[in-house]
Amino acid sequence: MKKLLALAVVAGGVLFVIKRNKDAKAEADLWREATAPTERPLAAVSTNGSAPAKTAEAGTNN
Repeated sequence: MKKLLALAVVAGGVLFVIKRNKDAKAEADLWREATAPTERPLAAVSTNGSAPAKTAEAGTNN
C-alpha cells in the first residue's frame, strides 16, 4: 500500500512539473508575441507608447 501511495505521489509530482513547464512556455510565447516589433506602426499609436504629436497642431502652438 505504501508503494502505491509513493508511486501516486511521484506521478502527481511529474504531472505537476510538466503542466507548470507548459504554462511557462505558453506565457513566454504570449509575451514574445505581445512585445514583438510590428512591420509598421499603427496609425494613432507611436512605437514607444506615447501619443504622437499631430503635425498641424505642432506648428500652430508656438
